[in-house]
Amino acid sequence: MRLTHSIEVAQIGRTIARELGLNEDLTEALCLAHDLGHPPFGHGGEHALDAALADAGGFDHNAHTVRIVTRMETPYPDFDGLNLSWEALEGLAKHNGPVAKPTWAMAEANGEWDLELSTWPGLEAQVAAISDDIAYDNHDVDDGLRAGLLELDELLELSLVKRLWANIGDRHPGIPLEKRQRALTRDMIGAMVEDVLAETDRRVREAGVQTISDVRSAGRSLAGFSKELAAEEGELKRFLYDRLYGSPELDMVRKEAERVVTNLASTYRDDPAQLPEPWRRDDELEQLRTIGDFIAGMTDRFAIARHRELVGPVNLPADRL
Repeated sequence: MRLTHSIEVAQIGRTIARELGLNEDLTEALCLAHDLGHPPFGHGGEHALDAALADAGGFDHNAHTVRIVTRMETPYPDFDGLNLSWEALEGLAKHNGPVAKPTWAMAEANGEWDLELSTWPGLEAQVAAISDDIAYDNHDVDDGLRAGLLELDELLELSLVKRLWANIGDRHPGIPLEKRQRALTRDMIGAMVEDVLAETDRRVREAGVQTISDVRSAGRSLAGFSKELAAEEGELKRFLYDRLYGSPELDMVRKEAERVVTNLASTYRDDPAQLPEPWRRDDELEQLRTIGDFIAGMTDRFAIARHRELVGPVNLPADRL
């Protein structure tokens, strides 16, 4: 699921970058890698892992992404990491904006690479961030409708959805419901992308941006939605949080997923010998942080399997994750 999302973000990001005349390859790299640092079970797993390692500096998925590409992935004989450009590291570190309070992992990376954490990133990173929002919103609407967790009638009360749904009906009278729903997702993505292109162009011109230094010192994101679409997208997000993310069905899954991560962290802390030999450390603090690295690298299925082996039953369908 995470891979599918990252590919969707990259498709959207590359389209926006091309139209704006940005570096498409850098944008695509940032889009594809932006979620590398997520532990199993996404944000729920991150919350649990951060709490479980609070005494070791906690856990942050953006910082862990940078840690992965600079320290943990070591395929080359001459250096650690993937030898990414400074702009790629900067974009991964702060595509969501300046980092005011870096975690230990981010501070460590910044000490080596000076990622200028207090400034805004380049436009490619800003495009990656807004592309993430676009992909997230539309994928969840589509999934929610297909899974029966969202009601179309309620969704159609939202101004953006209502407007686009009516446009589809006008263009294709009598279209079957399933095709109309698919067209809705495409049209929502298209409307959001077109708005970002127009608004980003307006902000860049208004700010008088000429150089990358101007982008970083602008004091705000230059890539984003217009005020009107931001309000509509905010309404959509609130609806998704209320009807989907906060639904009893998903809340139960999230709590069980967090329990799995919490229990795994506790088990490895109590007995680091349960870790594979390459993940064992002599230094206590380094061992705790390495436990975070190990758990963060698990897939959902592997985390469930390890929990069943080391702790006990899990009430999650591993074959559906």
